[in-house]
Amino acid sequence: MLAFPIRPHSDGRPQVMGIVNVTPDSFSDGGRHASTQAARDHGLALLEAGADCLDVGGESTRPGADPVSESEELDRVAPVIEAILAERPHTPISIDTMKPSVARAAVHAGASLWNDVNALRADTAPETAMELGVPVCLMHMQGEPRTMQAAPHYDDVVNDVARYLGQRAGVLLATGFDRNLIVLDPGIGFGKTLEHNLQLMASLEHFVSLGLPVLFGASRKRFIQAIDDPAVDAMDRLGGSIAVALHAARAGCAIVRVHDVRETVQALKVQAAVLNAGA
Repeated sequence: MLAFPIRPHSDGRPQVMGIVNVTPDSFSDGGRHASTQAARDHGLALLEAGADCLDVGGESTRPGADPVSESEELDRVAPVIEAILAERPHTPISIDTMKPSVARAAVHAGASLWNDVNALRADTAPETAMELGVPVCLMHMQGEPRTMQAAPHYDDVVNDVARYLGQRAGVLLATGFDRNLIVLDPGIGFGKTLEHNLQLMASLEHFVSLGLPVLFGASRKRFIQAIDDPAVDAMDRLGGSIAVALHAARAGCAIVRVHDVRETVQALKVQAAVLNAGA
């Protein structure tokens, strides 16, 4: 099976993960790539733009989103994974799902990382991860997508999130899972206020210091509008998205998950060149 890149590039740049939402209701591009053909074409375009890997998801996790059935989610994602790999067979593809059955089918279709916003809390999820043997990304989310933004509260958001991720990694390790295949994601925007998000982003080095690769996903998220009010449309948040991607790179994050691949790749390459010249 193709190894998924979960470590930064040799020049220190994080891997760039391009987002392929095969959904009618994702917050940024819902419906634009809902068909297999459109999602395939979008994924291939992201690879041409410089993406190192792709993240394919068939269930929206935007605030207030309703769940979809296993069969519907599978019908969305499996054909897209197969279609992309038919054209670009060596593409590392992540499956973005909370459902063990969907993860299993996606891996059988060719996906090589399980990206779970629910941090393997579903029944049988840790055991399924052990069975599949691919890298797993554990993300922090307070509550569930339908309710997570209702009234998020933490005693200390950085320590609370770090403790939770450590606990979830411990559950996975208890099954015998390889520590070298675990990735952490602090879950920007998932059950967090603006202040929570800012504190987490200011503390990314703390998460990196835990010793596991960190995936950072903040592309086009609503906190950017909270800082820059005119950015009501998610498509108008490119500047903020690049700013935090550059910050994540400086903090040592291994992967950045983005919509705007070409612009992000260019920004990261320039930053890496400047920093390496200074070193």
